[in-house]
Amino acid sequence: MTDHSTLLLKKQLKELTKRPVEGFSAGLVDDNNIFEWEIMIMGPHDTLYEGGFFRAIMTFPKEYPLMPPKMRFTTDIYHPNVYPNGDVCISILHPPGEDKYGYEQASERWSPVHTVETILISVISMLSSPNDESPANIEAAKEWRENYPSYKKKVQRIARRSAEEM
Repeated sequence: MTDHSTLLLKKQLKELTKRPVEGFSAGLVDDNNIFEWEIMIMGPHDTLYEGGFFRAIMTFPKEYPLMPPKMRFTTDIYHPNVYPNGDVCISILHPPGEDKYGYEQASERWSPVHTVETILISVISMLSSPNDESPANIEAAKEWRENYPSYKKKVQRIARRSAEEM
């Protein structure tokens, strides 16, 4: 699968280089490793993250596209669907098949039709609309639900700081 994975990832990188998508940029961390990408997400307009620049690493398994990559923000981010260590928790990054906890339908989970572009568009959408029913960061989800003004202030401070660190 590695040769197929390598070719597919090279093709996706070339496509994103030729036709950039608004809201993010992507490239390799190391030109000798197609399986590790550096991502920059620009905070989406009309969200609390607007004006921020959020770096992340996307790591692809050798079984890609049969198995999903993992994505971890390396810039501080406070969000119900991002673990405190930066790991992103969204359905399309969960392995294919049935959810052993019964929360997600198989159709919401990873499918080999997803690309780096569709993943990042989903992450940008997640920033706009947190899913607080299945939080990765319980503290952020609780604050988002119970004390939104405090949550808003914290997120906007983090977004400002991320822009200053650029």
